[in-house]
Amino acid sequence: MSMTDPLGDLLTRIRNGQRANKSTVVSPASSLRANVLEVLKREGYIRGYSRAELRPGVAQLSIELKYHEGQPVIREISRVSTPGRRVYSKIADLRRVANGLGITILSTPRGVMSDSEARTQNVGGEVLCEVF
Repeated sequence: MSMTDPLGDLLTRIRNGQRANKSTVVSPASSLRANVLEVLKREGYIRGYSRAELRPGVAQLSIELKYHEGQPVIREISRVSTPGRRVYSKIADLRRVANGLGITILSTPRGVMSDSEARTQNVGGEVLCEVF
């Protein structure tokens, strides 16, 4: 069965795993998902992730969720740009999430990065998701 929104599926798995107080969640692997997870790891929202080959051509990502004093570090994680409605933003028009406490993850010509990295490199792109 094909999936129409793989990134939305990843975000939902993370959201559901944290609501159920799971320590790890598993997701099918793709380069976009790995790049988004790398940004979440750099920004301190997850402990880490690892890629495991199940069989040739099929891999999965194991994501270690992060908690602080029993509460999930990620309070909200939402998809902005969907397959049916792409959202693009110039860096000057990009709004801050929760007055700068959260991040926006962008897909830019220079790769997937957080809004703060995009501001330093002065590059806009597709707004993938917002995390707080």
